Amino acid sequence: MGHMSGDRTKERVASTALWPKWEQELSEYINTCERCQKANRKHGNKYGLLQHIEEPKNPWETINMDWVTGLVPGGKENYNACLIIVDRFRKSIRFLSCHKEDTAMDTAPLFWNNIISTVGTPLVWDKMRQYLEGEITRKQF
Repeated sequence: MGHMSGDRTKERVASTALWPKWEQELSEYINTCERCQKANRKHGNKYGLLQHIEEPKNPWETINMDWVTGLVPGGKENYNACLIIVDRFRKSIRFLSCHKEDTAMDTAPLFWNNIISTVGTPLVWDKMRQYLEGEITRKQF
């Protein structure tokens, strides 16, 4: 049997033995157990609350971005992924060939050359802002 999560450990102890303050003592044990901390599945920051994004009033004011990966390599560069950018105002889509292994350093020039240089800087980006912001800012100045 492998190392159980904190919840499973509590369930298992509760089904076999109980003593005064057992939950508190067990929580303290789990919180100080190195193996429990490494096996903890709660990584990173908690997600923020969803916020309503107003309908855009102009083209390319608000965009959504995502990747499709695992494609069959193709083209001169053997691209195996696609960056998809959607203009929420016109519902138009741009498909940019890329590689699954691309980093922010690779993606920023792609985004700059194909979006910002042709339509300007979007006001609202869904999930990519932190990923690209540093590289695009460096490129602008």
